[in-house]
Amino acid sequence: LFGILLLAFILLVIVTSFITVALLYFQLAREDHRWWWASYMNGGMTGIFIYVYSFYYYYHRSGMSGLLQGSFYFGYMSIVSMAFFLMLGSAAFQFSLVFIKYIYSRVKCD
Repeated sequence: LFGILLLAFILLVIVTSFITVALLYFQLAREDHRWWWASYMNGGMTGIFIYVYSFYYYYHRSGMSGLLQGSFYFGYMSIVSMAFFLMLGSAAFQFSLVFIKYIYSRVKCD
């Protein structure tokens, strides 16, 4: 069970990194060189999606009600979402940095 979860996590990091590099390539093609925070935010948006989806799940799918259950649920979901935001944003930034170093090392200046 944990092997499948690890495989899904590795695939999540790889797919997020590749999508961030594709978005970074489009940003560089527009000659926008301010890619540092954009790549971090593009990678971390999955964490924001998880937090937004938690509202849908709480109000439409779960049977939870009350102030205490809501505060615990949204408190823990904000921590989990922030962890995903930081983790995937960092992975996407590192992968983007490797990509930038690779493409700029191949540029020939005459």
